[in-house]
Amino acid sequence: MSKKVFLVEDDPDIGRLVQSRLEKGGEFSVRVFARGNDFLQACETELPDVVILDLALPDTDGLTLCRELRSWEASRTIPILMLTARAGEADRVTGLSLGADDYLVKPFSLAELEARVKALLRRVGWERGTPEERFQDRRLKVDAASFQVWLDGKAVHLTRREFAVLWYLITLKGRVANREQILDAVWGLAASVDARTVDAHIRTLRKKLGDEVIETVLGVGYRFRGWP
Repeated sequence: MSKKVFLVEDDPDIGRLVQSRLEKGGEFSVRVFARGNDFLQACETELPDVVILDLALPDTDGLTLCRELRSWEASRTIPILMLTARAGEADRVTGLSLGADDYLVKPFSLAELEARVKALLRRVGWERGTPEERFQDRRLKVDAASFQVWLDGKAVHLTRREFAVLWYLITLKGRVANREQILDAVWGLAASVDARTVDAHIRTLRKKLGDEVIETVLGVGYRFRGWP
């Protein structure tokens, strides 16, 4: 089944180009909204899998719509990609702080937009989890749906980012991930985060779960090892 994309964009040319690009391979179905209020009304009856949101709209602005979506329980975790002509850092920080997951400045490449949408859906897919997505070995138990972790039967508090790093490595099933892959999966393409942030999160995970839980593969990256 194709993923539902809601595109909120008042420029009809941009709307047609994005819709054509995303629907070309059959992976996405796109609804285009020129007005923010029409978009919100549509969300009351049908929620999309991902939202592409222009900041400048005739009846409202994208920041207000982003804040509104994040206030609804049903749409709280829907990934949001913001499109804007505002390239300033302050605008980007404001958008991300209100709950946007990624940020793309106009003019943009359609190929890059498609790649960012797919990356967002991949990330939210494994980050959300389902009740069936659990991991357990001799000492560690992880529930992806509730974001809970237990070590030797005792609950361990992880921050959302720490949990996301741990769960991402678990889902790789023994494969190695480099820093850039972890940054993309956990922080997203728009985040201005130094690669050393990954190392810091790995260190805190080891402090909380034990040095053996994540293996460093020299010159390559990190691999979840756990306790067989």
